[in-house]
Amino acid sequence: MDQDPQGPTLSGASPSADAADAIAEHYVPVAVTERSGVVESVHHGAVVVLDADGRVAWTAGDPDAMVYPRSALKPLQAAAMVGAGLDVEDRLLAVVCASHAGRPEHLAAVGELLACVGLDADALENTPAWPLDPAAHDDAVRNGCVPSAILQNCSGKHAGMLATSVVNGWATQAYSQVEHPVQQLILSALVGAVGEVGHVGVDGCGAPAPMVTLVALARAVRALAVERHAVHVAMTGYPELVGGPDRDVTLLMRLVPGLLVKDGAEGVQVAALPDGRAVALKIADGSGRARAPVTIAALRTLGVDLAADAVPKPILGHGRSVGAVRALVGLP
Repeated sequence: MDQDPQGPTLSGASPSADAADAIAEHYVPVAVTERSGVVESVHHGAVVVLDADGRVAWTAGDPDAMVYPRSALKPLQAAAMVGAGLDVEDRLLAVVCASHAGRPEHLAAVGELLACVGLDADALENTPAWPLDPAAHDDAVRNGCVPSAILQNCSGKHAGMLATSVVNGWATQAYSQVEHPVQQLILSALVGAVGEVGHVGVDGCGAPAPMVTLVALARAVRALAVERHAVHVAMTGYPELVGGPDRDVTLLMRLVPGLLVKDGAEGVQVAALPDGRAVALKIADGSGRARAPVTIAALRTLGVDLAADAVPKPILGHGRSVGAVRALVGLP
């Protein structure tokens, strides 16, 4: 749906398979995967880097490429919910912003958020799934669980949408549909933050998936960090709830005080500091393994104190590291 007569005005046409060649022109090589000293794979992508004043410091590929940020939009979606009256403690707001690993601490926070408005996990409409965390997945299997909405990594966002609906007196049924008031609220706020939403698809969790440009994503999330918005405070204060102990977003936020980092499916990442420095990127092939090395390389060009291998992405051969993913942009 490109336009809802009762909601925000969206511009742009739906992308088509015929546009594949044109879309490919937005991307350039940004990383390689090396195995045993030989380049095995090349990852194309687009990167935009903003300096402390919000100006574009440098780019690789097209910063105006229209992409699905997927879960990298969660900080902005959560900010819209806060603006609509969602008032919860930082720990719970962090899980609204999360693509969580399904560990016990994540599920407890989602359950607590729902209980705050008199709901339980049965109200969730997101797609049933297993936990992302391997140990949590194995525990769920041993305990006789089946894939469920609360275990899925977007259940915090969905719990936030439900809580926002309750606060505003809106129905809790069909809250994930684009016509629902909570989705119209989020889309309106997103248009205000990024200036243009080019298309709205369906995300993996069932909620609307807006498309925005990379540079608009970087600037909008940068604004949250500069403002020290409640979302920035929550995410940087509880990074373990945003991802998980082994997830690159959590590790990066622990390594760099004040750094907000959020990943999105299909190789998207956004990062921003309160002093205004920010990065957004999309890996064209959708691979997540190049995301952290390219993010780190970009942040290093802004003077962020990170080692190039701060979040290792080893390539395994017979169970041991025989290579790595290496960024081709920014600083090595």
